[in-house]
Amino acid sequence: MTFLTVFLAILAIALIWFICWFMSIKINGQCPICALKQILIPSKITIDTTNDEKYDNNAALTPPMGWSSWNTFRQTINENLIYETAKAMKDSGLADCGYTYINLDDCWQSSLRDANGLLQNDLTTFPHGIPHLVKKINALGLKVGIYSSNGTYTCEDLPASLGTELIDAKTFVSWGCELLKYDFCHNIRLSSNAPLITSVAFARKGETDFLKLTADDAQLSGMAKKVKFDKVPEGSYISNLNHAAGKASFEFTLTESGKYVLTINYHKTLKGQTCYLQADINGKIIEIEFPKDANAFSATSRLQLIVELKQGQNTITFFNPVATNADSSYIQYRRMGNALKQASKEWAEFSKQPEKPVVFSICEWGVSSPYMWGEKAGNLWRTTQDILPNWFSILYIYNKTVKLYKHASPGAWNDPDMLEVGNGKLTLEENKSHFSLWCMMAAPLILGNDIRKFVENGKPVESEVLDIVKNKELIAIDQDALGKQAKRIKHSPFADILAKPLENGDIALCFFNKKLSNAKFTFEIDTLANDEYLNFNNQNGNYTIKDLWSGEVQSGKTINCVAKKHGVCVFRISPSAEQNETEEIKAEEEKIETEIEKEIEKDELFENGSAAAENLISEIKSEDDAINLAAKEDENETDEKIAEESKENEESKENEESEENKEN
Repeated sequence: MTFLTVFLAILAIALIWFICWFMSIKINGQCPICALKQILIPSKITIDTTNDEKYDNNAALTPPMGWSSWNTFRQTINENLIYETAKAMKDSGLADCGYTYINLDDCWQSSLRDANGLLQNDLTTFPHGIPHLVKKINALGLKVGIYSSNGTYTCEDLPASLGTELIDAKTFVSWGCELLKYDFCHNIRLSSNAPLITSVAFARKGETDFLKLTADDAQLSGMAKKVKFDKVPEGSYISNLNHAAGKASFEFTLTESGKYVLTINYHKTLKGQTCYLQADINGKIIEIEFPKDANAFSATSRLQLIVELKQGQNTITFFNPVATNADSSYIQYRRMGNALKQASKEWAEFSKQPEKPVVFSICEWGVSSPYMWGEKAGNLWRTTQDILPNWFSILYIYNKTVKLYKHASPGAWNDPDMLEVGNGKLTLEENKSHFSLWCMMAAPLILGNDIRKFVENGKPVESEVLDIVKNKELIAIDQDALGKQAKRIKHSPFADILAKPLENGDIALCFFNKKLSNAKFTFEIDTLANDEYLNFNNQNGNYTIKDLWSGEVQSGKTINCVAKKHGVCVFRISPSAEQNETEEIKAEEEKIETEIEKEIEKDELFENGSAAAENLISEIKSEDDAINLAAKEDENETDEKIAEESKENEESKENEESEENKEN
C-alpha cells in the first residue's frame, strides 16, 4: 500500500510538472509538441543533412597518426617536454612508421587572451610562443596539433573557442598548426526557442527604414502561424518557429545591391528566455543569437544585423533548426570546421604559401551520436568518453566503436580515443590486443605514453611497447587506402572475429579472445565470400595466410590459432602465389585472345572492304557502258538526221530544176 501511495504521488507530481511545462511553452508562443523532441530524443539529430556537403578538406584521407600530451602529462606540459617528445618521435623510428602529429592537449594556453582578444601561449611554460615551437618541430619533418573546446572554457577552465571560432581558427592556422582537437567542456547548447517576430525592416546604414514587412507579408510553412496581439504596434506576431516547427519567409525587391541594416522586431513574453534563429538569405545561412536570459520589462525588442542583399528579388527565411541537443552539437561543430577551412584558405592567399588543411578532430564524447553527422562537420569524431589505461575501459570503448563500421570512410573516421599502449598495468597481450583492435577499426593511432623512454643517446632502445606500436604490418592495415573499418562477423561474450577488407582485395582477420584463459579458433576462409561488405572472392586454390604478429606465412583454406588470455591472432589473407600465377596466365591468355579477335576483325573489315571496292568498280563500269551506249545511239540518230536532211535537200533541188524545165 505504501509503495502504491508513493508511486501515485510521484505520478501526480510528474503530471503537474508536465502540465505547467506545457502551458509555459504555450503561453510563450512556442510549439509544446515540438519541444518534446528535446526531452524524448535528445541525442538524435533531426536536421536534414542530406544536402550538406561532406567535410572535404583533403586531409586525414587515412587515419591520423601521432602523439598527444594528455594521457601521460595532462596539465603539466611545457615547451621543452613537447620538443623532447618530437625529437624522440624522430629518433625512435616512430616517424618513419607514419607517426606524424605532435599534439598539444589542454593547458598550452594562458588564462589571458592578448590585447587584441587572441588566444596566446602560457606565458611561462611556453616562453617562446607556439609559432616558434611549431617551426622547430616542422624542421624535424613532423606536424603540430593544438587543442581548444566547443565551450566558454576548456576542460581545465582556460579560454576556449565557443563564439570566437573564426578568430581562433585564424590564430591556429597562422601559427602553422595542422590539427585541432575540439573538446566539449563548458558547452552552452543553442536554444531551441525562437523569437516571436512582429516585423522585419530594411534600411541603409545611417538612414531610416525604407521597407517594413509584417506577419501579413510572410509566407508561413510547417506549424508556423500568425497570432493576433494588440499589445504590439503591428497587431500580430509569428509563432511556432521553435524546435524546427515551422518557417517564415519574406520576399521583396531592391533597386540596388549592397549592405543593408536588417532589423528584426519581436515580442517578448517571459523573463529569462534565450532565443536563436537562422536566416537563409538568398541561399546563404547566417546564425542569429539573441540576448541570453533576456529581460521582459517591455513587450517588444529588436535585433539588428548588417546583411548583403542583391538587386532585384530577395528572399529571407527565418527558422530555428534546433530541436534536440544533437542538432545544437552539429551546428556548433560545423561552425568551427567551416572556420578552419576558411582560415587555411585565407592564410594561404595572404602568405603566398601552399594551403595546409587542418585535420578537425571532434571530441564530443559520443554524447549526441556524432557518427550520424560527423562526416559533414569534421575528419574524425570521438565515439565515447575518455579512455583509461585499464582493460575494462579498452573493452568498453571497443564494444561501442566496433558497431559503427559503416560510418567510416577516407577523411571521416570513428575515433575510439588515444592509445594507452604502455600505460597503466596492461599486460603484454592486452597491449597487443589494444593496438590490433584499433588498427582493425581504422582508428586514429595517437600515442598517449611517454615516448622519450624509447630513446637513449639518440637511438631507439629495446622495448616490447615500442615493438608493438611500430608493427608495420598492422599499421598498414590501419592505413589501408580503401578506408573501410573492420566488421565484426562473429560475436559472443567470450570471443569475436573481425574482418577488414583491403584495397588490393586482401582481407585482414582478427581473432579476439575476451576470456581469462586461452581460446582456440578454427575458421574457413571461403565463408568470407558470403558477406557483401567484405567483397571477397573465393578461389579454387589455397590462400596465403600471414600472421601479422609472428610474421609466419602458411598456405591453406583454414585458419587454426590459439589466442592467449585477452589476446589476439591477426592474419592477412591473400591469394596464393600459385593462384596469382594462374590468374596472371589467365589474364595473359585473355589479352592474347583479345588481340587475335582484333586482328580477325581487321581482316574481316579488309575483306569486306575489298568486296565493297569490287562492287563499286563493277557499278562504275556498268555506268560507263551505259554512257557509251547512249552516246553511240545519239551519234546514230545524228547521222540519220543528216542523211534525211541531205535527201530532202536533193529532192528539193530536183523539184526546182523540174519547174524550170517546164517554164522553158
